Amino acid sequence: MENKVPENMKLGNQLCFALYVCSKEIIRMYKPFLKPFGLTYTSYIALMALWEKDAVTVKELGERLYLDSGTLTPLLKKMETQGLVHRQRGIENERNVYLTLTEKGRAMQRDLAHVPEEMRCSILLSREDIQSTLSALHQFMQDAKR
Repeated sequence: MENKVPENMKLGNQLCFALYVCSKEIIRMYKPFLKPFGLTYTSYIALMALWEKDAVTVKELGERLYLDSGTLTPLLKKMETQGLVHRQRGIENERNVYLTLTEKGRAMQRDLAHVPEEMRCSILLSREDIQSTLSALHQFMQDAKR
């Protein structure tokens, strides 16, 4: 039996639900590319951020990835155990923990260079649709920071 629900309360009309489902599905699509390297999607995006800018604090990385320290700390401990990053307390301020890529962490960039194109081919959208969606989402992310 279908209930009478106002249009603005229907699940299919909720942006948050569409983003949630798409995010889950895209992360699922990454798994076969990342699993052989022992990476999760979150460790992959952490590496991507560090490939762009190495030797950053945990706080800086968390801000770039929109992750809190409770999520980031266990992830970075695992990545350190895997030999991908090195964590070191700051000399002037021991509360700051700095991250640097190891040689293995840097080499992963070369090993995973095919992943973005493989994913683009897996997502059945045109380059233009992907670019316009990405642009809209970046705008949303900027607005959310305010």
